[in-house]
Amino acid sequence: MKFKSKSFATFCLISSLMLAVGCGSDDPAPVNEEELITTLRLTFAGTGTTSETVTATFTDLDGPGGNDPVITNPVTLQANGTYSVTVEFLNEAESPAENITEEVSEESDEHQVFFVVSNTLNMSYQYSDTDSNNRPLGLSGLVTTAAASTGTLQVLLIHEPNKSAQGVSSGDPTNAGGETDISVSFNFTIQ
Repeated sequence: MKFKSKSFATFCLISSLMLAVGCGSDDPAPVNEEELITTLRLTFAGTGTTSETVTATFTDLDGPGGNDPVITNPVTLQANGTYSVTVEFLNEAESPAENITEEVSEESDEHQVFFVVSNTLNMSYQYSDTDSNNRPLGLSGLVTTAAASTGTLQVLLIHEPNKSAQGVSSGDPTNAGGETDISVSFNFTIQ
């Protein structure tokens, strides 16, 4: 059987393409594993007329699933007070504990901490730190309490939020997108 040169060239080209496609790499794309956050610690340091220091902690040493987390409940703050608040994220499943807060700070433009206050709680939060683009970060802030009340404070750490989306810079996570690294709700009493 004799091939015409054009047909043979076409056959060779198609065969070469099929071989090239069939010999692709079977190596999976590298996966960026999320850090395990076992502990979230909020420290409220009273300023002005409020001098108390209050710590709220969420601890889940075995991570999601498994044993129930241990949460400080309720957290009690004084009415009509002002508190400087700092946030810490730790992986205490490691020894020594890994301070995830440092990574969040170093990658500040890729993270934002949100403080979502329930409607029944007379408390407000204001960011006092920013990322490398002068947008909110949330590792430190200012909490102001008003009249006695009870409710919840949800704290979220979101990785790669859209910080320019509507409401995000003022602390509303609704349009933030990204991926939630941790979300914890604390019960609060203001008295």
